[in-house]
Amino acid sequence: MCGRLDYFLNAFAKLRTDGSKKNWTSLTYNRSPYKPFLLLTVLDFIESGIIVRNFIEPSFELAQAFQSYCDLLLPPERKASMSYPFYHLESAAFWELKPQPGQQHKKGLAVSSVKRLRQLYLGAKFSDDLYPLLQMPGSRDKLRMVLIEKYFSPEVRQTILERSVLNCQSEIYSTGLLTTQERFPDSDRTMRQSTLVDVDKVRDQGFRKAIVKLYGHRCALCGIKMITPEGHTIVDAAHIKPWSVSQNDHPTNGIALCKLCHWSYDEGLMSVDGNYQVMISPAVKNDHNLPGHILTLSDRPVFKPSESRFWPDQDSLAWHRREKFTKR
Repeated sequence: MCGRLDYFLNAFAKLRTDGSKKNWTSLTYNRSPYKPFLLLTVLDFIESGIIVRNFIEPSFELAQAFQSYCDLLLPPERKASMSYPFYHLESAAFWELKPQPGQQHKKGLAVSSVKRLRQLYLGAKFSDDLYPLLQMPGSRDKLRMVLIEKYFSPEVRQTILERSVLNCQSEIYSTGLLTTQERFPDSDRTMRQSTLVDVDKVRDQGFRKAIVKLYGHRCALCGIKMITPEGHTIVDAAHIKPWSVSQNDHPTNGIALCKLCHWSYDEGLMSVDGNYQVMISPAVKNDHNLPGHILTLSDRPVFKPSESRFWPDQDSLAWHRREKFTKR
């Protein structure tokens, strides 16, 4: 077992990455961080229980988690795509791509988006010798640390490790929100014992994951659903009754809203009535406003999760109508 682990520790330390002082800073030793970031993301998904078999799907959720690592070190204007490292990790002996039925793996393809990657490949798998090691916490931690220490400078290693903890803990918290009737799942109490993680960040990210998943990336008020080829979604996760008032992250106190509806809801220009229909404030019709399609949403049924136990809580909705909604 030790011999196999040593072999893969060496393989993780010798990834083929683009090297250029023009493209990459000293924080990544002037080399591309994309392959290390993808492997760190996959390790997080194994640890948090999202990946439970030897198959890595190029899902939008994986792409979002990969992007969260990129956001730590790359400037906002630099667009990163998980498709590049996912495809090019094939050069490592431990990574095997699985083409879609009717497709064949070809080297040198231009796979420039997650959408294109998903058209060509079902996903990837680790070598049969590596995957059992990744299921063992001790081996997995050693492989994670070799990625962090080999490809990132000392001043950012702690930040990257904290991101890993945040990704894992937020997924555990999100799963807890979807499987318990309590306001605080057991995972909330567990994460409060961690010294590496900001509890509020875990809570925010876990709540967002749960709500966006329940609503299928669709705005509850207007019904819009838009996901970019890289998996970025138009919807936010909003508390019906704010956390500062309720300390309640249960999904029934949450709702998925697009950017416009989220702002309108927070400003009291939109709400939801006792029959789960959209309410539009008369203030929207002020002379200087050009509300566009917003007025057409009045009295339309809201889009709700498929399971009624996750529908918005009527007491919370009543609080919003009473405390936030502008009635004139």
